[in-house]
This record gives sequence, structure tokens and C-alpha cells, in this order.
Amino acid sequence: MVISQGVQKLIAEYKLWQKESQVREDEGVISVDEVVARVASFYEKIRGIVDWREEHLLRKTAIERILKRRLVISGISENFAENFLSELVRGGHFPNNRISLEKVSEIQAIIEKYVFITTSHQNDWILAIAAVEIEEALSLPRRERALIELMADDLEKQIEVVARKKSEIVELAEGEKKLQVYVAVQKALFKLDNSTITYHILERFYTDWKAPSKETLEYVSSNLDILYENTKKILSHPYGERFYQLAEKYDTPYLIVGDILAEDIDQFEETAANQSELEEAIHEAYDRRHAKLKGRIGRAAFYSTLSVFLTKILAALAVELPIERFMGADPNYLAIGLNISIPPVLMLGLVTTARTTSQRNFERVMVEVMRIIQEHDRQEAYKIVRPRKRAGLVASMVYGFYLLSFIVSFGALVWVLQILDFPPFSTFIFLMFVSLVLFAGTRIRARARELMMEPSGEGFFYNLFDIFSLPMIQVGRWLSGKLVRYNIFVLALNFLIEVPFQMFVEFLEQWRGFLREKKDEIH
Repeated sequence: MVISQGVQKLIAEYKLWQKESQVREDEGVISVDEVVARVASFYEKIRGIVDWREEHLLRKTAIERILKRRLVISGISENFAENFLSELVRGGHFPNNRISLEKVSEIQAIIEKYVFITTSHQNDWILAIAAVEIEEALSLPRRERALIELMADDLEKQIEVVARKKSEIVELAEGEKKLQVYVAVQKALFKLDNSTITYHILERFYTDWKAPSKETLEYVSSNLDILYENTKKILSHPYGERFYQLAEKYDTPYLIVGDILAEDIDQFEETAANQSELEEAIHEAYDRRHAKLKGRIGRAAFYSTLSVFLTKILAALAVELPIERFMGADPNYLAIGLNISIPPVLMLGLVTTARTTSQRNFERVMVEVMRIIQEHDRQEAYKIVRPRKRAGLVASMVYGFYLLSFIVSFGALVWVLQILDFPPFSTFIFLMFVSLVLFAGTRIRARARELMMEPSGEGFFYNLFDIFSLPMIQVGRWLSGKLVRYNIFVLALNFLIEVPFQMFVEFLEQWRGFLREKKDEIH
């Protein structure tokens, strides 16, 4: 059996990653006090609950938050990177005694680059990209990037963009399909967010982005608004959702190939040459990934619900009860109890009914993995149809029905809450949190289908629920974006608690270091 050229290249990249990730024994490393690290790590865990993100985004989010805080408080300095990296290690975002001191100058150069090109009105956007480059410089995602390239190359060859009618023209510029496939694969394969994808796009736009020339830096700095708009258009391309849906359908086999390689790189070629061994390896890799998926979905449900729960309690204590008293109403403990209890129950129902795998799905994954490794060409092209432009009477009826479902959904819920004698402000808070939980639960259900290549078959009752819950989900999506930017509890954590806490942690580490030095002087 001949292994495909794409997989051979992937094997080479995995071996390079294995070599790069090893730390030399004689190499200096970032080292922090273990006791202080436990204190800082505990705070980061609490912080992660209040400001919950999906697991694969937690570290990048922490890097961005710490970077922004340090730049606001002290600005860039000669030892900025070393102190910054020490805080990341103390917080448990990277292992202690694993980051080489050689990385300090590299991270310092990265931060100085982004500080040079940033502008006040694009500060958040550019520093989010800086956080991505910092994380990749420290975590060495060579394997993930290689898997993205393999899948993107395969799909780009097989995708054919077609019009709905012969008379229509497919409006895709040269290279646009390749770029959209690249974006879609990143979203589907590793659920990368927009700032991470933007960084990878910048690397394609500017081949010297990691070590840019002065001309490149000055050009980017003076044209940052244009660059922002261009990348925004790429990420919101009219065909983007179609490319993503296709990539999401076929991402599982590539993940399984990567898992088999990561398990034993040296034995991969021998395993691939033996049909029965390869089938067993695929089965084991699939089972491991399925077990991890169920654990990840459970944690996501727990922490996202806990985050909303804590925020709801804080909102009730700090805002809801004072406002109700100000309006002359007595506290409605039934309303408070329902506000607190219903969102977790709703989340539990959404998560526990999510379908994660099936025997038929596994068999299809098995076939696709074999095809990728052995380079069997697919007979049929993947066809992406131009998005439909809704217009005319039928389109008006569709939008009218959606508006009606919006009114019915919120109207029915408000009516029930009035029967239960909910005060007006408590009603508003309840609707807001139910919408947020529905949005979060729907996203988790989508994540639960990560391994599924088979089409979704939710059943009549869930589809009926879907019709009337969709307006609330859309509201929850909008609220989620706003809360990330304007969450007063997170802002309070950043400046009222986190700043003095980090100052205390740094003092504690220096004090313990001082005590060790004095103790070592005693002979």
C-alpha cells in the first residue's frame, strides 16, 4: 500500500514538531516559585469560571487579557516579555520549567511589533492577533497547521462552486476559493476563532510577517483600517457558510489521521501498510476522541452554566433587587428562584439529548480515513451552490413567519411570567438569561456533533422547539457578544481585583526568592 503524498508530508511535519518540542537539558528555562504558582493558578481557575470561554480558547484569551493589562499599566519596557511570560507560567497557562529563556527575546520582538503598528481605534483587534502569535510561538502548533494544510489542499481540489441556474455567473475572484477553503477548514477542524484565522491570513498576505521589514511595518501601520476591513470581508464572505458546512462534514477523518500519527509517529507507516492494524488504530483513535468529546461537552455545559449562574446571582444582588426595591416592589422570591434554577435545567436538557456518534457514522469515518491515507481519488466533486438571494412575495412571507415566531416565543414567555407575578425588571432579566443559555446550549450541541459525518436527524418535537427557540437563540448570540465587551463584573475583576492581586503575587515570589537566597548563605 502506498501512503499519499499529503500524508507523507504530514508525517514529516509531525517529526519536526517532535524534535522542536524537546527542551535541551543545558537550556535555561522560565522558572517560577511552585507555591506562588498554585496561588496564581487558583485565581486563574476562578477567573476562567466567571469569564468562561471554550477550552481551546482559554489560554489565548488569558494571554490577550494579561497582555492588555500589562500594556495599559506599565507600557512596553526592556523586561516586559520576561515578566509577562512569568505571569503566564504562574497562572498555569504554560508548564513550569518548559519555556526556554531564548523565547523571551522572541516574545519581546512580537509584542514590540504589534505595539508599533497598533492604533487606538483598532487596539483590541490588533492585540487579539498579537495574543495568537504569542501563543503559537510558545505552543508550537506545527502539527495542527500541517493538518489544516493537508485538509485544505484536499478539499480545494475536490470542491466545485456552481450556480443555481445556467444563466447565473459564479462571482469568485482568482484565489478566492482557495482562501475561503483555508478559512473554513480552520473553523471546522480546530474551531479557531476570527483573531486566530486573521493572523494566519496576515501570514499569507505578508510572507515576512513573523520578522517584518521596516517597510512592511510602516505600510501596515498606516493602512491598518483598510487591512481590518479586508480581513473582515474575507471572514464574512457570502459563500463562507457553505464552505464551512462542507469542511465541518469532512473534518473528522483528518482529525483521526492526526490522532493516529500523534500516538506513534515512528510506527505509523508500518501500521498503515497492514489493513487490520490500520482498522484497529482507527477504531482506537475514534473511541479516544469520542471519550474526550463527551468529557469536553460535559465540562462546557457545567462551566458555561456556572458562569451564567454566578453572573445571575451577582446581577440579582447588585442590580435586580435594588431596582425592584427602588420601584416600590417587594422581592419576588419565586421569580428569583426560577431565574436561578431554570437556565441550568434548560442547559442540562439541551446537552444530554445531543447525539455524538453512531455505528454508521464510524463506518463512514473508517472509509474516509483509508481514502486520505491511501490517496484514493473521490469520484464525485463536492459541489457548493451559490447562496440563494431571497426576494419577492415568498421571501416576504418567510421573513414574516420568522417575525411571527419571534413575537410568539417572547410573547408566550412574558405571558407565563406575568401569570407567575414576575416584576417587569425580573422578566427582562429572565428573558435575557434564557436567551444566553439557549445560545450557549445550541453551540454545545453543535460541538457535540464534532465527529458526525451523517446528517442531523433531530426528530419532530426538537424541530418544532427549534422554530420557536431560534429567535431567542439569535438574541442570546447578540447579547453574548455585547456581554464579552461590556461585562461589568469582568471589568471589575480586571482592574479592581486582578491588578492588586498580581502585584501581591509578584511581591510574594520575590520575597520567597529573597528568603531562599538568605537561607543558602548559611553554611
